Amino acid sequence: MRIGYLLFWLLPALALAQKPVPPAFHPDPKGALGQYRESLTRLRQEHPSRSDLPDLKFFLFGMGDRLKLIYRDGRLLNALTGNIEEQWRVERAVIVPSEYLVHLTLAGETDSLSRTIQIREDENGVWILQPGKRPRLIPGTRSRLSLPTFADKAYGPVLRVLHQEVLINIINGRPVPNFLVYTRPWFRDAALMAMVLRTTDNLHLIRDWIMAIRDPFDRNNRGIAEADNLGQVLFLISLVSDKSHPAVATVLDSVRRFEKNAYIVGKTDYAEHPVFQTKWLKYGLKAMNLPDPYVIPAQYDSYSALVWWAYQDQHVAGKPVDEEAGRKYPYLAWAEDNFYGRSNATEKRGLFGTLDYPLSWEQQASRAHYPSLTVLDRDLVKQKLAFPHTWHAAEMFLLLSRQQLNK
Repeated sequence: MRIGYLLFWLLPALALAQKPVPPAFHPDPKGALGQYRESLTRLRQEHPSRSDLPDLKFFLFGMGDRLKLIYRDGRLLNALTGNIEEQWRVERAVIVPSEYLVHLTLAGETDSLSRTIQIREDENGVWILQPGKRPRLIPGTRSRLSLPTFADKAYGPVLRVLHQEVLINIINGRPVPNFLVYTRPWFRDAALMAMVLRTTDNLHLIRDWIMAIRDPFDRNNRGIAEADNLGQVLFLISLVSDKSHPAVATVLDSVRRFEKNAYIVGKTDYAEHPVFQTKWLKYGLKAMNLPDPYVIPAQYDSYSALVWWAYQDQHVAGKPVDEEAGRKYPYLAWAEDNFYGRSNATEKRGLFGTLDYPLSWEQQASRAHYPSLTVLDRDLVKQKLAFPHTWHAAEMFLLLSRQQLNK
């Protein structure tokens, strides 16, 4: 009887304790935007290569497994259906990407408290905040994330945005390159995303997806079984499981079809990249503590530098990523900057966009479904331009996160 009595009083208290605490109304959006832009300006001086992008003035909400939302022109849209979730008559909007914040000054309101609204995302969800009113958590956005401030990093505000651009492209527990134009994960992109998620304590967001992997090939390029996927799958599994995972045996069995001498070779992006593919396999085997009989071939491979975190001394230099490819697929040039550790600004080839947000993109990809961008802007469909993009954001994040704040 006493236990039941205690539970009667304790259960409501426990439910109350688990209720998410809303963020504070940001007191100085313009000041925060100024700090972010100052950080961007310094970074662009170090990375002077530019790409002009259309300035649409929008912001995406819904990191991780939350409902995906677009703020643009006074409307908060469901990004997947186009339905209007919220709508305001806006006199002025201040978008602060580094604070995951849109600050609105409403038109036609005379009361100072009623004139301002903030849409803000934090560790617990996406909120509508207004002075004098109870904070409102948008349905479908409640979940727990880790959102570091990166205060000890040289470009902390920029890292916050790049982190958001990775997290926003996790949808239904699946890591995709861009949630508007891709419906399926790509193991290459997912592996780089996972490196970021491991750093920020967010691997739980894709754990179930990794545990469910059975086919070691994503088969996204016209159904081709791409050889680099084997190492990427092993690496992904190593982050949440061990060699007992069902896909490990399938990977080891599948390797045989690509073996040539002491390395592997097959297709990646419709071409042979034996150095890149063998590097990934060796890295995956090492991550899983599995035997590794393979040797990286001593030959030129245009994708060799894409594995920049390991085997740097096993590389045959050659032609770098060409300018057009670096513009359309900027993650390739940023990966080379990561590989070579370029310190001179004139040597850095990774492109920086002209916008406050987003900072990453991809253009004219053969397997992307660009008509889905209509919900954001019809011109993007014509340009075949999708942003943000997770591989690009991850490459930038992993490079910049190594730079400590000078004290």
